[in-house]
Amino acid sequence: MPHDDARAYAEGVRRGHALIAVRCNDDEVDRVVDILDDDDVLDLDERQDAWRSEGWSHQDSGVADLGGTATTSAGMLGSGLTEGSAIRDHESLQDDRLYAQSRSSDGDEVIPVAEEELHVGKREVSHGRVRIRSHVTERPVEEQVSLREERVSVERRPAEGTLRAGSVNDGDLFRERTIEMEERAEEAVVSKEARVVEEVVVRKDADQRTQTVSDTVRKTEVEVDDDRSAGISRTGTTDKSR
Repeated sequence: MPHDDARAYAEGVRRGHALIAVRCNDDEVDRVVDILDDDDVLDLDERQDAWRSEGWSHQDSGVADLGGTATTSAGMLGSGLTEGSAIRDHESLQDDRLYAQSRSSDGDEVIPVAEEELHVGKREVSHGRVRIRSHVTERPVEEQVSLREERVSVERRPAEGTLRAGSVNDGDLFRERTIEMEERAEEAVVSKEARVVEEVVVRKDADQRTQTVSDTVRKTEVEVDDDRSAGISRTGTTDKSR
């Protein structure tokens, strides 16, 4: 960096501005410059003219050497930060802005005292499921039953005794007659009856239990060392509600 530019940057830092130095590749220079231009970058030439009108010269400032082999893009921001030299990257600058917003107009420095609170919620998760499926199976069975069966038989045999001599009334011997006899038999008849022998009941019970959740929370501790008196040292905050 040229010495004149380095002295101008050093003077800007001395007056309370912040110097942002970015190391990047050559193909990223335009993007870095665009980002810096959108972030309240001071016009260094205009500032130098104003400083010269107040009696400032290049010899009044120290030289800041950025060094490095990669392409360097620097910008001077105009936000009211603490006096003294500072080279910050873009991320740390965002944190500094939070502190700068908390600063009052009379130059007071404000340290935010933060404390984390633990909030415990609930969510439902699956621990598995129970599936009950019914299906029909068949098995062979046997039963014994006694069946009655009738048979008709026709037999011819010789007549004996008085039947051989005929009847007193011969007309009965030549009377036409018909004799019918029916054969009957029993057969097995199968019928089935369904009856409930057991029940499977599926229910879901819910229990309440208390679980202790352990974690850590952060809290800002402020230490005050006052060398003006007897060296009082205090730890903690005075306002417990903050």
